[in-house]
Formats: sequence, structure tokens, C-alpha cells
Amino acid sequence: MTRTIAVNTGGGDAPGLNAVIRAVAVSAHWRGWRVLGILHGYRGLIEHGTDGVLELDRSAVRGIGHLGGTILGSTNRGDPFRYPVMTDGKLVPTDVSELVVRRMRELGIDDVVAIGGDGSTALAMKLLERGMPRVVAVPKTIDNDLPGTDVTFGFDTAVATATEAIGRLHTTAAAHERVMVVEVMGRTAGWIALYAGIAGGADVVLIPEIPFDPRAVAEKIQRREARGRHFSIVVVAEGARPAGGEMRYRASADAFKEHGQLGGIAEYVAQEIATRTGKETRTVVLGHLQRGGSPVASDRVLALRLGCAATRFIAERSESGLVAVRRGEIELVPLEEGTRRLRTVPLDDRVLQTGRDLGLCFGDENEGTFHPSIPAPPFVELSPPKSGAVGQ
Repeated sequence: MTRTIAVNTGGGDAPGLNAVIRAVAVSAHWRGWRVLGILHGYRGLIEHGTDGVLELDRSAVRGIGHLGGTILGSTNRGDPFRYPVMTDGKLVPTDVSELVVRRMRELGIDDVVAIGGDGSTALAMKLLERGMPRVVAVPKTIDNDLPGTDVTFGFDTAVATATEAIGRLHTTAAAHERVMVVEVMGRTAGWIALYAGIAGGADVVLIPEIPFDPRAVAEKIQRREARGRHFSIVVVAEGARPAGGEMRYRASADAFKEHGQLGGIAEYVAQEIATRTGKETRTVVLGHLQRGGSPVASDRVLALRLGCAATRFIAERSESGLVAVRRGEIELVPLEEGTRRLRTVPLDDRVLQTGRDLGLCFGDENEGTFHPSIPAPPFVELSPPKSGAVGQ
């Protein structure tokens, strides 16, 4: 009998998604399987029934490995357990999970390759309980913060994009003797800010794992001024926060979206710098530039490895699981390992130490010093933002 597998992409997009789709489809075709792509997470099945899929034959996936985005589309508002359904003139969160499972059965789907982050993996686990076919999840995020795996595709491309932007800002900052504050993505993890900040030659890097003191940032800039360096580059992760303060949100979570929209920390940091130093300060928010564009070579290779591994695990194993990179090898680990907690930057991280050795300021009092004895849990619990943090 011919096996039918389905692929979907959920949550925020990341460079390398199309490479995973291609790898799954091509490696499945060699085995004589049929491959379907579910459009926009699970939304295609919910709104269009059995027509909400794309036949991923060889022609459909030819020449897509280098493309950004996803040919299947994605969404972060398509949770089948709280799907927006118009009722009495307003959108009401509604559980349509049984509809999703029923339509998968109608399509004869035997296995699902779910490409996404912690939220997508958690959804797959819940749908399994409702009777969805076996799931092999492929971890995806530019934030590089998923537990269970050592690295996620999309991260290297996001860092490369941010690094190039930071490099370009050096010349204009020097020309006008300004301070440039660059806000990058990452949510509650500082991996992008840390790597791009070091690679781009930033002077200050602010990450969520180290609550910062605006005075320490201002003092760093003033010391550069005293040495004749009349410009500075500050890289700040969107989830960074001042000591004793909260993360800043442009929009809160709602009934259809688990996470609020972070943003505004660069403006706060810039204002603090301008007030404390008198320096002309500007902000640049890179935003979705970090998600877009063609994946770099390392992300393409990683994405292709993960996609082929997902198909191989379907062929050779019987259980659901998460395709994870462990010490350079690809393993199938329990789905639970990809949920509940995020992998953040530990305070004894060697790249963080490299930054300190180079004299970067991280907004604390440990500039140029290393304290490996400081306890640093490598994970933070996932939780929705506090409603009071919106707009602060």
C-alpha cells in the first residue's frame, strides 16, 4: 500500500522552511510515497476541507530549496483548539480539532511532518490525543531557543542579516557621531543579539538573560567618548528589560494568539542614552527582515538534513517524536522535549565570555569579567505576557 504523508508549516516563518519541505517530499518520493502539503498550518483543512492541501509532487518542490518563506503558507493564529469562528456577529475561539482529524482521515494521511516551534509541537501533541496520525515534528525558529535540540534552522540566516545591518550602521553612526540602537528579534532569548552583536562589532549588547542598568550603558558610551570614539552601536534583543522592569509589548496576547507582540525596548534604551549622555541617538528595528530572504548555506544544509531525517524516521520508527540535533547527530526524541521551556543564553556561555573579553558591555557591572560560578538555568518557563506590560 502507498503511504501518504502530510507536511505543514506553522508559526512564524524562517529561512529554510522550503528546503525542509523539498527534502521531505523528495526523500518520500524515492520510497514511493504520496506527499501532501497542508496550507497555512491547519487552516487549509479547517476552511477548505480536503481541498486545503497541495499535492507535493516533484514539480511542486523543484527549485524551492533556496527560497525564503514557505510555499505552504503559515499562520500563528490557526490553533484548532481556539480557532476564530464567527458567532452572532463576533469571532469566538472554537475547538475545531475533531474536524482537522476527520479531514486527515478523509485524505488517507498516515503520518504528519509538522514543521514549527514550541507552539506547533504542543499543538501536534494535543491533536495526537484527538486521534491525529503519527507526528514527526521538525523544530523551526530563528530565535534558536527551542529545547530538545542544539540548533534550529533559520538562526544562522537571521544572525547574518542582523550582522550585515549592524555593519552598515557603523559608517553612518561614525559620520554623524551618533549612537545607533538596533533592536533584533529573539523574544525571551538573546542568541541573535549576542551572536550578531559580537560579529557586527557592537559596543553594547543587551539580552533578556541579563537585566540591564541604563547607567552602565551610558557609562560605556561616555568611556568611548573619552577615548575619542564619538559613536557607539548598541544591539538590544526585543525581550531585553531593565533591572527591576518588564519586557515591553506593542500588543498583548489575545484569545487567538498565545504570545504578545514584543517591541519598544530600543526606543526606551535610546531615550535613556540621550538623556544620560547628551548624545544624538537613533533607533533601527530590524523586525521581519531577519525572517525574510534566502537561507544561508548552513541553514539550507541543516534544513535538508532535518527533512530527510523526518522521512527516514517515519520509515524506520513507529513512534511520534521531534527530529533534534544532538552533538552534531540527528536523533528522534520525545515530542515533550520540544515544549514547555525555552533554551536561553546561560551566563557562563562561552560566546558571552568572548564578548566580555572583547570589552562589550552587557548592561551589568561585569564588563570584561567572567563569573562561571553564577547560577544560570538554561531554560525559562513559557508563559503569556502580563497584561500590564503592554505599551510600557
